Amino acid sequence: MASAPPEGLIDLANTYFATVVNAVESVLFFPIPTPFTSEGVPFLIFWLLIGGVFFTLRFGFLNYRMIPHGLAVIRGKYKDEEGEGEISSFQAVATVVSGTVGVGGNIAGVAIAVSVGGPGAVIWMMLAGFFCTANKMVEVIAGHAYRQKDKNGKFSGGAWYYLKHGLHELGYTKLGIALAAVFAFCCVGGAVGGGNMFQSNQAVAIMVETFPSLDGLQWLMALLMAILVGVVLIGGITRIAKVTEILVPVMAAIYILAGLYIIWVHQANFTNAVSIMLDHAFTPEAAGGGMMGALLMGLRRAFFSNEAGVGSAPIAHAASRNVHPVREGAVACIEPIIDSVLICGMTGLIIVITGAYSDVDGISGVALTNTAFASVIPWFPYVLSLCVLLFAFSTALTWSYYGERAWLYLTKGRGNKIYYALFCGLTFWGGVGELGPIVNLSDLALLSMAVPNLIGLYFLTGKIGRMINEYRASMKA
Repeated sequence: MASAPPEGLIDLANTYFATVVNAVESVLFFPIPTPFTSEGVPFLIFWLLIGGVFFTLRFGFLNYRMIPHGLAVIRGKYKDEEGEGEISSFQAVATVVSGTVGVGGNIAGVAIAVSVGGPGAVIWMMLAGFFCTANKMVEVIAGHAYRQKDKNGKFSGGAWYYLKHGLHELGYTKLGIALAAVFAFCCVGGAVGGGNMFQSNQAVAIMVETFPSLDGLQWLMALLMAILVGVVLIGGITRIAKVTEILVPVMAAIYILAGLYIIWVHQANFTNAVSIMLDHAFTPEAAGGGMMGALLMGLRRAFFSNEAGVGSAPIAHAASRNVHPVREGAVACIEPIIDSVLICGMTGLIIVITGAYSDVDGISGVALTNTAFASVIPWFPYVLSLCVLLFAFSTALTWSYYGERAWLYLTKGRGNKIYYALFCGLTFWGGVGELGPIVNLSDLALLSMAVPNLIGLYFLTGKIGRMINEYRASMKA
């Protein structure tokens, strides 16, 4: 068997990596003063929250009223009206959900939120999920409206297209080009940060915890994951959609059924657990950093979890065969509900209802979730390990595609093999790196995409509103 990489080299790389991440994080997460807390609200969290509130009010809560329509589209009610594209609406949702419902937000992410911000953070994650539907709806409408067809007849899309072409139509050509370039650069960073490094890190972590004999072989597991991601990545969106269409329902069903069983076993503690979460969420004196600590950590993990407003979802939805952008936007409204409200809420409730939250010393990330499940189903850590691997793998696949689209936009269609090598190489590094700096990089790289994305969407609000009015009129007719 090949020998492991030198430990000194890995330690040196991790130290340098942590220093750079902390320096950049201090800029993009600088606190915005508010009357509610002396510490302020981190800029990127404030930015995404304001976007969700603005679009919810601007479009009259349409993001909630369109959810039943989105469910009807997924069920195939309008299949006879499908247009050009490579994947169905269900496959688009499966692809996006595979990139959001994963280790980073729903398994390890919730555990991190509870360990740092207390049980109340889960309530704020769920509330953020409701407001996030507006960001997701608006960006998917714009992404589908401005998607492009290449010479091979395949559609591609992303925020860089509506930033560039949409703002050009409004007379802001230079601003649109600049925002598109910044977004694409941030998207590549998000893909190789949150999209793969965090996933491989937590996948390796749970394998070592479940199978202690693997300790010392982290590098080998990380290498295998990098190779498998690379094999599927070469197949493009069609292969990725086919894989996620199978993986997402299976792994979600296993995880949800096990979670519901644990809640049923502890049904006598259900009311008390919910009371604890609400108390920690809204009582200033609550443990775990108080109300503001719970709120800020809950919002941060929620925005990382569902990615609404960061501009990633339009990349997958652009390949959908839906004939109208607003119809695709209705489908997208469902994604934050599945992610931040249902699955994150269930994971948080399990951690609280089993009492695992009360003793988090030395336990972080996916290990805390693993402890909560094992307290009721002693053998479930083996199944959870499989779920985590599938979650991590599917998330990495989806983000590999997002990053590739951004890379090809920046390089004008060249050098995709360089991107493959970069993505797979950093997937390996994530598996052998330290959790703390990797979590910070994941948040930083992914959430920073929201800055150019939401600026462009504010400019395009009028056009998006006209498309919504046009579609609703056609539906009434």
